[in-house]
Amino acid sequence: MKKPDWPGPFRQHPLLSSRHLIQWVVISVVGVSLLAVGASAGRAAAASDTQREKGVEAKRFLLFGTVFDPKGFSLPTAQIEVRRAGEKKIRWRAYSDRAGEFAVRVPPGTQYEVTVRAKGFETETRQVDAASGSREDMVFRMKPAAKGKKK
Repeated sequence: MKKPDWPGPFRQHPLLSSRHLIQWVVISVVGVSLLAVGASAGRAAAASDTQREKGVEAKRFLLFGTVFDPKGFSLPTAQIEVRRAGEKKIRWRAYSDRAGEFAVRVPPGTQYEVTVRAKGFETETRQVDAASGSREDMVFRMKPAAKGKKK
């Protein structure tokens, strides 16, 4: 079997015979078509997930807040814990971002306790009623912890 006249260094490569070339083309076409089918199936699944999440998120209550230090600067990395009123178990946990902001989505229709903790500051807890509306905006101005107290 005569090898095709390939230019440059590929001329003597053992896998470049006409038989191997046809196999490479077939494998490539099948591979590309499988990738296309997988991508379209993935897009359809992602679309249904997004629609499902939008429906669920639309029914959620948003707890949004900003955490400041005593001087009025934003306080990043403050830990936010949310639990249902009367429960001991923490259901949701978040941290404030660089701007001191946080957001937690919870099911509506219940009372919640929002607790904010930050190193060097006293812990602050607030009650939130999620029975009406769809959002609660809060501002936490943290107080320095008493000296000798570890937080």
